[in-house]
Amino acid sequence: MTTQLTADYLVIGSGAMGMAFTDTLMTETNATIIMVDRHHQPGGHWNDAYPYVRLHQPSAFYGVNSKHLGSDTIDATGWNKGLYELATNSEVVAYFDQVMQQQFLPSGRVQYFPNCEYTGDGSFHSLVSDKSYVAKVSKVVDATYMNVTVPSIRPPAYEVAEAANCVPPNALPKLQGQYKNYVVVGAGKTGMDACLFLLKNSVEPEQIRWIMPRDSWILDRANIQPAALGERSAGIFIQQIKDLSEAADFEDAFNRAEQSGSLLRFDPNVWPTMYRCATVTTMELEQLRRIQGIVRLGRVSRITEDTIYLDEGQIPTDQSTLHIDCSADGLERRAPEAVFANNKITLQSVRTCQQVFSAAFIGHVEASYTDNALKNELCTPVPHPDTDVDFLRTSVANSLNAARWSQDSELTEWLANARLDGFSQPGPSPEEMDDESKARLEALADTSKRAVENAQRILAALN
Repeated sequence: MTTQLTADYLVIGSGAMGMAFTDTLMTETNATIIMVDRHHQPGGHWNDAYPYVRLHQPSAFYGVNSKHLGSDTIDATGWNKGLYELATNSEVVAYFDQVMQQQFLPSGRVQYFPNCEYTGDGSFHSLVSDKSYVAKVSKVVDATYMNVTVPSIRPPAYEVAEAANCVPPNALPKLQGQYKNYVVVGAGKTGMDACLFLLKNSVEPEQIRWIMPRDSWILDRANIQPAALGERSAGIFIQQIKDLSEAADFEDAFNRAEQSGSLLRFDPNVWPTMYRCATVTTMELEQLRRIQGIVRLGRVSRITEDTIYLDEGQIPTDQSTLHIDCSADGLERRAPEAVFANNKITLQSVRTCQQVFSAAFIGHVEASYTDNALKNELCTPVPHPDTDVDFLRTSVANSLNAARWSQDSELTEWLANARLDGFSQPGPSPEEMDDESKARLEALADTSKRAVENAQRILAALN
């Protein structure tokens, strides 16, 4: 038997983006909402992530707009010492469950269907029973388009012999035996986290080999801080705009960003070709640099009991070695779609690597505007970066979006008061500014415009 349901919106996915979008609708409208998710509780990929994962950015910038995550504590110990706290995996999952159980469901406006598979046209069915549902709604919201993939939910993309020891990073805290050596496969943030976990748990750097198909440009977490520590972030941001406006060419743009502290890299002698917003502290980077067994022979194609085969060669291994697969794509780089199309809303980033902010922003635009053309103009997607070139591309896209938003006073006010927006702060209106402040603001706007034009010139020269 199929149960008939009605609501204003059907949100597919109760991960971070689906929760942030729904929270904004709940706060700013009287809409009724149906939420469907394959997981047994809210949180999306956080339910599948390795248990020692933490947020890459301060907890203050994550979650939903209406409920604070964490207590704004500044860490006094560890490799994040002196910076704002980073929520753990369990804290994030518990937080989203609280939002659902203590805010969404008690409102009477949200119907939640965990352990269910959406099949299209408003239809979905339970994964644990024979129940099925059809929802009659005004709009369908796809909160799964970013297609987050973590190692624990799929096998490695390469062949692994039965005799080889290969596990996802989730297995590390549960190891019962002691391995002589470890091989970390993957150069992204998951690979960095696996390496840091091993080092933190007294594995010697000499016992670790790190297969790094591409080196990565990395962000310094000290530059992404709220409140009392935010002054440095603002200074770095202004310097980044200035550097980009003056860069002579592609290489000069990165050299300037590195010199000013906007970007870091693992090895100063290797030019990174990857940029995926991986964020570390300088103390974490110092630890990672202790690992000398870096393998730069491309991607792994096969692991046997005694050999690791890569695109550009092979290296020996043995059965006393544990291979840790960290090669899942994480956030997939996908071709952008129109966020608003008839009765469908496709959640995507409208600011680089700020997914929850983007989802909340899209929710506000949906709540506040009626014309789809205008809504799409305000919500131009910024695809997730992958290569070094994407650092410039996303810088341009971010600047163009910010410039467009600044033309809307209502939107500017919302941004200044949005908890998830760590880059806009409440400030005086133009009428309240003195002449010196106005001059500084106008100069920054002019520099930003020149930075965009120069970055576009540099990008055009690469084609």
